[in-house]
Amino acid sequence: MFLGFVMTYAQQAPPEGQSPAGKKVETKPDTQPVLPGGQEPRKDGPQSPIIKLDTNLVTLTVTVTDPYDRLVTGLDRQHFEVFENKVKQTIEYFRDDDVPVSLGIVFDVSGSMKGKLDRARDALKAFIQTSHDSDDFFLIGFNQRANLLAEFTDGNTLQSKLTLVDSKGQTALYDAAYLGIEKVKLGRHTKRALLLISDGQDNSSRYTYGELRKLLKEASVQIYCIGIVEMGGGAGGTLDLQGQSILEEVSQITGGKAFFPRSAAELEDATTRIALELRHQYSIGYTPTNVERDNQWHKIKVKVIPPRGLPNLNVRSKEGYYAVP
Repeated sequence: MFLGFVMTYAQQAPPEGQSPAGKKVETKPDTQPVLPGGQEPRKDGPQSPIIKLDTNLVTLTVTVTDPYDRLVTGLDRQHFEVFENKVKQTIEYFRDDDVPVSLGIVFDVSGSMKGKLDRARDALKAFIQTSHDSDDFFLIGFNQRANLLAEFTDGNTLQSKLTLVDSKGQTALYDAAYLGIEKVKLGRHTKRALLLISDGQDNSSRYTYGELRKLLKEASVQIYCIGIVEMGGGAGGTLDLQGQSILEEVSQITGGKAFFPRSAAELEDATTRIALELRHQYSIGYTPTNVERDNQWHKIKVKVIPPRGLPNLNVRSKEGYYAVP
């Protein structure tokens, strides 16, 4: 069973606007969010979308990891820098609470998944068990068509729906991702994500990858991808290279991550890791120095300044947004 390793930073919650004192680096296995000062995670209160364009405030969901790919929590506002089109921005909003997510499971049930569905169901069970108690889920199954199999519901109900799916037909991956992005916008939580599980590239969609890619850059949704390969390696033990690169790009654009497990244990680890990551992220907001709604792509880069005693840290977030009028 996977254990999520979380590097915590800060021993006491500081007064508002001040940095914490007496800081210490600690690494521990944990499946619960670790907050400064041992605070209990808040179950309610305002939440932040990944990108919000209906006001001047732009908010980002940011993931920080150490060189061993362990999630890092307990950082403060002063440890981050945000650049838009290479211009440094002033961070005005900062939170690191464990907040619930509205999440879509986009599940490949095409013929090539035959023999793999049971492993994928087991992995999703581990994902749901590690998720926030208040998360809500919907399920899209896709072969040559994408179909909504379950409306927003709790994790246990979703698992029961998964027992009814069977594998047949071709693969309409782009259509399914498109439907998932549109559907997740209706979720009751402002933090939104998709988990896309497939074993290969698209061969049956009406939408092109270019159309999907444009929607990805406009949407306020993180996408995590799991490329399922034949277990044990050998012939058929890798995804088609084009299919793998697409899953990687889909994740990168949105600030998510792609995994390509090669065993049942690695598959369960990947889904559990994603659930943990969704609970150990920072929400950062800023008002752009350039507030012109020019309908252009504004590139965002987030940097993390590691506190004394910590190694260089890796940061991941959405790559940018369209400044829609």
